[in-house]
Amino acid sequence: MPSIKPQNYKNHARIDPWFHLFLIGVLFISWIASIVHLVRHANLLSLWLVVVSFALLVFAFKMRLYTLKVQDRIIRLEERLRLYALLNEPLRSRIHELTEAQLIGLRFAADNEVPELVHRTLQEHLTRKQIKQAIQNWRADHWRV
Repeated sequence: MPSIKPQNYKNHARIDPWFHLFLIGVLFISWIASIVHLVRHANLLSLWLVVVSFALLVFAFKMRLYTLKVQDRIIRLEERLRLYALLNEPLRSRIHELTEAQLIGLRFAADNEVPELVHRTLQEHLTRKQIKQAIQNWRADHWRV
């Protein structure tokens, strides 16, 4: 079994080659080819090919965004449950003040640094990026794509 490289702020973003390279590449090239065909042949069918090619490209991006939004909602729920278990009062009663982006950033923090990072996030209104950069002990998330 290949070893998984430890995750950190610099390498946590992932690319799905089948989606980012193959699917989007094929759909983009098809859209460009349909535009070229329209310029050369200028007929209703060529125009329709441009519209359908563009619609497929938009469809692929929208499906990707919908999937990411569902993942974000699940992460938000998981992190609220995790924070409820890890935090003491008065921080526990302030969990609802954290934004979705902040909760998504906090998911990478190890349990032992969560209380201080949540306190700092609430005091300084840290962004997702700032939270991720502040994490000392990275808790990997290999499921999100």
